[in-house]
Amino acid sequence: MKPLHRHLVNTSRKVLCTAALAASLTTAAVVTNTSTADAGESEPTPDSPQATDRGDARLDLPDPLADPAVPPTAGAGAGEGASGIPATALDAYKRAELSVAAALPGCKLPWQLLAGIGRVESVHASGYGLKNDGYTEKPIRGPRLDGNGFAEIKDTDKGEFDGDAVYDRAVGPLQFIPSTWATWGADGNGDSKRDPNNIYDAALGAGLYLCAGDRNLSDQAQLDRAILSYNNSREYVNTVLGYMHQYQNGVAGVPNPPAGSFPTPPTTTLPTPKPTPTRTPAPTPKPKPTPTPTPTPTPSKPQEPQKPTPTPTLAKLELLGSAELKAEAGSAFTAVPRIKAVLSDGKPAAAKPILFELKDDSTGSFIGAEGKTFLVVETDSEGIAALPGLKAGAKAGGFTLRVAAYNTEAQLTVSFTGTVTAKPAPVADKLARTDAGADKPLEVEAGKSLKGLEVTATAQGKAAEGTQVTAGLVEKNEGGAWVPVDPAKSKGPWFKDKDGAKVTSLLLAPTGADGKIALPELFTTDVAPGTYHLRLITKDNVVLVLDLKITAAPAPAA
Repeated sequence: MKPLHRHLVNTSRKVLCTAALAASLTTAAVVTNTSTADAGESEPTPDSPQATDRGDARLDLPDPLADPAVPPTAGAGAGEGASGIPATALDAYKRAELSVAAALPGCKLPWQLLAGIGRVESVHASGYGLKNDGYTEKPIRGPRLDGNGFAEIKDTDKGEFDGDAVYDRAVGPLQFIPSTWATWGADGNGDSKRDPNNIYDAALGAGLYLCAGDRNLSDQAQLDRAILSYNNSREYVNTVLGYMHQYQNGVAGVPNPPAGSFPTPPTTTLPTPKPTPTRTPAPTPKPKPTPTPTPTPTPSKPQEPQKPTPTPTLAKLELLGSAELKAEAGSAFTAVPRIKAVLSDGKPAAAKPILFELKDDSTGSFIGAEGKTFLVVETDSEGIAALPGLKAGAKAGGFTLRVAAYNTEAQLTVSFTGTVTAKPAPVADKLARTDAGADKPLEVEAGKSLKGLEVTATAQGKAAEGTQVTAGLVEKNEGGAWVPVDPAKSKGPWFKDKDGAKVTSLLLAPTGADGKIALPELFTTDVAPGTYHLRLITKDNVVLVLDLKITAAPAPAA
């Protein structure tokens, strides 16, 4: 199958409105080969981007709350925070996300994934003099891929991108190998060039590469495979995911740092050659005396060399307590999510970073006072990690609390299921008139309608939202209790139902946050003068009976 070669063009870098950019990209995305790429096309190969582990010292799972700061800039904006990204790099990542979303909507590529890769590969081109047009003042080039400690890749670009006409080198902010760029190169800034040294082009090319094989990167397993295809290293995956999660919880754009001596260019750990032993001339031998015969000792059985004991590794995560988390909307979860990390020898895994992350949340739930959606917690001496401060959102619904950790070979996960129930409405304990004439008796002339009657439901003096009331005409029975009038025999006032028919009782809509109930129009046409009784009653039997006096209409003038 031929590789998919996508070319996104005519996107002006001057357009800052993302909505307009997304609309333009939808029509500008041109697929020059209608075939779809195999998943195999992006599996780790010798010419994949950073397919060889470079031994970068930064490849430890980072604590997202303590990310190293972007190198300081000269002048304004020098100290803008640990999670800052140079403005041009941030723009490039976000544009790439929009471009890929227009061309491959099923991929669901987050720009924070590109930022995580950019952070690991070149610290977002910081220190190389990143310019507004996406190029750098200093080239970003990896070591020669000449087989000396890593893959051997003969020159494929005639030195066009990497300046080396003999062997290839990884180049640019996202460290593409020229032979890979030949397939996945893209034009991310609409200048009709495809240059991996330009961060706009590199970000878009990386996005297309990660989406190969119709991947859906919202699926954790497919996301994991995509990052492994970029660099077949579990430590690399751990680090990229750590930065991605950090950026998903907020990041600031900072001025592009100038060229400097930070950070160090991409490095490769090369094997250290063993020193050649120096020969020392043997001394002139002296005559040996005739040895005295000694008894021949009985040879002892040689001991077998002991095999080194393997270092225990993180083997599994265990849920502690129930996997079901429940809380009312707006309240804290009383059950604290807890897990135990266990080593391969069965002992607790102490001091291991554990990622707690809210996924597929429809409730608005969050972690801690800062409202985060994830937190990295270190296990204690018993291998236990607990998530503090989990609070239910304002909406009823559910979420998954995913817990993840990493060993050198795989990602370990377990999950909690969270359910948020609606907060029960307060039970009204009082109904009272609150309309403008509340201090006067109800009185209306026969033939005219009663309008503007308002009642408020309260619970312990506060408005009771969600209270439902039935309004109806009542009369006393022989025992003195209020009972509904017989609709067929009633000669008193009446309401209209939704179809316009006469009724003597209506179920009213629940009260809003203010607890108020606006009663519908009460008609008195053909009603004889007298006193009638209107009862308002809740399902919890909170009752308000109002006396309604209907007076005779004045006689017409002679």
